[in-house]
Amino acid sequence: MRWGKTSCGPSPETATRATCLSGEASLFEVNIRYIGGLLSAFYLTGEEVFRIKAIKLGEKLLPAFDTPTGIPKGVVNFKSGSNRSWGWAMAGSSSILAEFGSLHLEFLHLTQLSGNQVFAEKVRNIRKVLRDIDKPFGLYPNFLSPVSGNWMQHHVSVGGLGDSFYEYLIKSWLMSAKTDMEAKDMYYEALEAIETHLLNVSPGGLTYIAEWRGGILDHKMGHLACFSGGMIALGAEDAKEEKRAHYRELAAQITKTCHESYARSDTKLGPEAFWFNSGREAVATQTSESYYILRPEVVESYMYLWRQTHDPIYREWGWEVVTALEKYCRTEAGFSGIQDVYSKVPNHDNKQQTFFLAETLKYLYLLFSEDDMLSLEDWVFNTEAHPLPVNHSDSSVRGGD
Repeated sequence: MRWGKTSCGPSPETATRATCLSGEASLFEVNIRYIGGLLSAFYLTGEEVFRIKAIKLGEKLLPAFDTPTGIPKGVVNFKSGSNRSWGWAMAGSSSILAEFGSLHLEFLHLTQLSGNQVFAEKVRNIRKVLRDIDKPFGLYPNFLSPVSGNWMQHHVSVGGLGDSFYEYLIKSWLMSAKTDMEAKDMYYEALEAIETHLLNVSPGGLTYIAEWRGGILDHKMGHLACFSGGMIALGAEDAKEEKRAHYRELAAQITKTCHESYARSDTKLGPEAFWFNSGREAVATQTSESYYILRPEVVESYMYLWRQTHDPIYREWGWEVVTALEKYCRTEAGFSGIQDVYSKVPNHDNKQQTFFLAETLKYLYLLFSEDDMLSLEDWVFNTEAHPLPVNHSDSSVRGGD
């Protein structure tokens, strides 16, 4: 889940100076951006200051878990130690799947580096709640009450609000050097439910993952959902033998669809969301979804598919993105998002999102690097693309029992 958020609020527009000064911060954003970044800095440099700062920041997040279920709320106050849910999340009553489901990688490393089991215990409890709860058709809705432990509605998305939960399941398996069987089983069970209830092929032959609202499908994909091609490719090798080729092909087809959302725009950059209805495929159908804010998910999938297949098409597609970024997004001061990918004279939004540096450029660099540059055998990337080492020897970072 890589919204354009800050650590102080749910979006740049609502993250006011007053909110930041009050000491409030997003559990999710602090974890994936700051803790993830500090952990990577420590593992890549060995500098002790990064380890110490990551642990201290992790301790600051622990009050978020003070709920009847142990499912954390989305906002924690660093001054008072209080917590609350986002006001826009079901009127402040819910925690968000992608937020509380995307803590596992970093928190297990915090336990390993600090010796404090509390971090691992918090995320293992989240796993237990999610494993035990009834799931509609095996699907995970996006909003869960941290008080009752019940789903608050039945909206399911592999894009925003849900995305990185699924990503962290397969990456927990990989980071554990393939010992975290619980994560592996949960991932493949979730993927099977997604295939059964959300996967579609358009009349034009494009494979896409729709959004599910209590059995009713919205035939669209968000740009955020385009990470799923890379995720499925990453997990294909560890699937049952009879499913491996299927998952490789599924990953390729979803990635192709996401490429089409770029190829069918005038700028060759993809919109925030694209639809499959009324005879139109892989294009935004309203101006409010036509913007591009330097998001990384499509090039992320190109990188994973390249590493798996070495098909030159993924580097060709990646270079198309580089060319388009240079042509339409570069400014004197950096790179800016654009308000309409279907206009060859786009208006800049005057914002360079932090994930452009952390993710978009990093994945493009890795796409054109040798495979031993941050090898996928030795590293996993958190959802902000900060590399964390695979645990080849120490069982203390295992995610399951």
